[in-house]
Amino acid sequence: MTDAQKTAADMTLRAPGDSPPDSRPAPVPLLEPREGIPPVTATDGALDGIVAAFAAGTGPVAVDAERASGYRYGQRAYLVQLRREGAGSALIDPVGCPDLSALGEAIGDAEWVLHAATQDLPCLRDIGMVPTRLFDTELAGRLAGFARVGLGAMVENVLGFALEKGHSAVDWSTRPLPEPWLRYAALDVELLVDLRDALEEELERQGKLEWARQEFAAIAAAPPPPPRKDPWRRTSGMHKVRRRRQMAVVRELWTARDQVAQRRDISPGKVLGDAAIVEAALNLPPNSHALAALPGFGHRMGRRQLEQWQAAVDRARALAENELPQPGQPLNGPPPPRSWADKDPVAAARLSAARAAVTALAEALNLPQENLITPDTVRRLCWEPPAEPSQESVAEVLKGHGARPWQIEQVAPILTEALLTDAG
Repeated sequence: MTDAQKTAADMTLRAPGDSPPDSRPAPVPLLEPREGIPPVTATDGALDGIVAAFAAGTGPVAVDAERASGYRYGQRAYLVQLRREGAGSALIDPVGCPDLSALGEAIGDAEWVLHAATQDLPCLRDIGMVPTRLFDTELAGRLAGFARVGLGAMVENVLGFALEKGHSAVDWSTRPLPEPWLRYAALDVELLVDLRDALEEELERQGKLEWARQEFAAIAAAPPPPPRKDPWRRTSGMHKVRRRRQMAVVRELWTARDQVAQRRDISPGKVLGDAAIVEAALNLPPNSHALAALPGFGHRMGRRQLEQWQAAVDRARALAENELPQPGQPLNGPPPPRSWADKDPVAAARLSAARAAVTALAEALNLPQENLITPDTVRRLCWEPPAEPSQESVAEVLKGHGARPWQIEQVAPILTEALLTDAG
């Protein structure tokens, strides 16, 4: 048993939601690396040794990745951290070792332990690391009813150790990486398997372990998401843009900015802010001089940059009416719930009853509503319910929308009742 496991065994795991004791808690010890900070693996020769060590290791593998969100274009990994019994910890530089498929294969049969797996899996997949089985400690915390599910909070509440803070949002593309950052990164996987073991025990105690296993299996089996349609529509402040010509300006500026950001490998927000794009759309400046007077296009911007952005505005101004974007994206599913009362009052009543039932059940089960069943699934069911609502027909609809068996078992009865109550 590791020191962390002994500490966890000595602690009384406070049930999620319990109030802390009245007495002043003892100071939480700061976590220290058990074997020191491992050297960064940045060559193929060194990587071969890591692959062999982790292939010979035993048990689950703790996996984490650091990206340079807000600094670089895209979501590529700039550091990968792993830990496994018998292999210790490893820090791998994907810039020096861009293909980690051999490592992925070496640990392919093991259970991977990640925190907030859906955030890291895309960048891991890009470098050849794809798990077949996983355990997500953040999702496990949600299902167990913990109010705070960040890694630091979970390690402290469950295992009794404090993680170092302050480096999560740094530019991980920096080379060489500073020693304090590497220490922070190594500690992120130091107790991940210990946390997994404690959470598995808690989920078993609550009768939710099978629920968690189904959720983890769904994450591991999920294909990469398709490219987002019309990503420019997600520009912050887009709600202010009402006219189609203005929308065209947003689209042209967003596209031009994305091309520059990709070419320079820099975060789009550092090239041109969303607020500046919206200002240009609302004002439709006729020339670069007028553009320079708008917020976000100030005196620090060079003439060539201003002309580049003005050219994008001019392209939008020159479009024919039939080339302008439509006000909204085509709906794939029911309309926004706020419009249901006017469009279909009966459906609105169904949705209200269903939401109330889901809220009550989620509270009784001590887990977030969105983990019990997604709000989108509830809306789709209530907008187009089965012709003859029954638990069987409702279950089929839920299954068609991707609900897991445990979710169907829990919510099919109450959603059926909500539909039938309204029908009656």
